[in-house]
Amino acid sequence: MELRVLSLYPEQMNIYADRGNIVFLQRRCEWRGIGFSHSGAGPGDPVDPAAHDLFYIGGGQDRDQRMVAADMVTSKREALAAAVDDGAALLAVCGGYQLLGHSYQLDDEKLPGLGLADLETVREPGPRLIGNIAIEAELGSGPRLLAGFENHGGRTYLGSGARPLGRVVEGRGNNGRDGYEGVHRDNLIGTYLHGPLLPKNAWLADHLITLALERRYGARPQLEPLDDAFENAAHESARAAAGV
Repeated sequence: MELRVLSLYPEQMNIYADRGNIVFLQRRCEWRGIGFSHSGAGPGDPVDPAAHDLFYIGGGQDRDQRMVAADMVTSKREALAAAVDDGAALLAVCGGYQLLGHSYQLDDEKLPGLGLADLETVREPGPRLIGNIAIEAELGSGPRLLAGFENHGGRTYLGSGARPLGRVVEGRGNNGRDGYEGVHRDNLIGTYLHGPLLPKNAWLADHLITLALERRYGARPQLEPLDDAFENAAHESARAAAGV
């Protein structure tokens, strides 16, 4: 088996140790004898929805999002929508998460979104939402805790057709008001948790690997258990930092 990963705008959208998520996926595959293929798609590059089974969009500052938003919609949206509808996994973190929705309102400028999730993000008056965060997420195997770090000026509001990734246990979440964090639709996940996310939450990395391999090979694999002593320690440290 081989995990095929495509990072979108890896040069532009990579400010929160986002490459650490890719390296972590690679290592967990290699330790199990699973092949790993990773490539990137930058501005203007087309995307083949059948060539990859896990798509990744990292975080970016406002200027980076301005740089990629329109290109993402015109050159990649159709293919990404087709891939997700066909069962591919997609993980979008922070700035990438904000671009999953219909639009991102930045003062007088509205950046177009992919429209893959029913949500809107707006830059509202008030402080940035910064700090350690823990959420209770449910991804088909019962509630599990995700821990990480959030740092975002935008406030994200889910529409009636959207389901949150989880309930905030500690932290601010999507907007600091409604008690929810992230978005989850089929095999698509958007979240503000970074730092990076996956090394602190190994179970989520394995969940994404499983979804991607199932799409490629038609059956859900049983991943070989790993010695996760270091990963568990990282998770516990992140939980403790969030006060959980």
